[in-house]
Amino acid sequence: MKPIGDLAVKIFGDGADVAGILELYRQPYIKGFTTNPTLMRKAGVTDYRAFASDILSIVKDRPISFEVLADDEATMETQAREIASWGKNVFVKIPVTSTKRQPMTGLIRRLSREGIQINVTAVLALEQVREVARALDGGAAACISVFAGRVADTGRDPVPMMSEALEIMKSNPRAELIWASPRELLNIYQADEIGCHIITVTNDILKKLTLIGKDLHDYSLETVKMFFDDATKSGYTLEPAATQSAREIRLDVPKAAASRRTAAGARSKMR
Repeated sequence: MKPIGDLAVKIFGDGADVAGILELYRQPYIKGFTTNPTLMRKAGVTDYRAFASDILSIVKDRPISFEVLADDEATMETQAREIASWGKNVFVKIPVTSTKRQPMTGLIRRLSREGIQINVTAVLALEQVREVARALDGGAAACISVFAGRVADTGRDPVPMMSEALEIMKSNPRAELIWASPRELLNIYQADEIGCHIITVTNDILKKLTLIGKDLHDYSLETVKMFFDDATKSGYTLEPAATQSAREIRLDVPKAAASRRTAAGARSKMR
């Protein structure tokens, strides 16, 4: 398997932990960053602007996406313009629809043609890809984040869908496809194989990079040792069935004797 640094797909760190982002920033194979309100909440972020300022003081030379927080188009636009002003490397994440299913393609088209870099997020259907690709045509550099991991969660194979999304986007060389919400390290290689431009990866998945190309027999042995060690540390035991039966017999003897004594006593009283 190819080393991670030899892959054509660009790996973006996905998260909201400042220390974790700093750690990833030191890795040359990390080409950019994304975050979202859910990751920020999980990381304990309470001040969005302060968080963004901290990140941008570190990440100055790689693209990074920050998301609008509003649910109506007018407020989204106001927030998008502010976020875009935070830095030249900033992409503004606009959801593909509002919570009321209102498409945001009009806003996406307007902002993109004004030169604002857009990352359209929460895309899960190919028809959404087509609509967004049309909205971004003729605009600034942009990304379309297709949540392939969530597609897989529904029992669908995301690879054919992502391949078709790439075909749809061919007419707009300024738009890049992001394989978002991956579930495992394999997804990085799947994204690379089909020619996907970018994949966002969390720290949890990136920690598994040391496993790439690992000998499967060695990995099997490590797994066996892990099970054995955990059973030993937990103090689990299973006595042989014969020993268990003998113990039960020994325990039953005193009970039987006691029952006989009780019965004899009862008969004596009856006399």
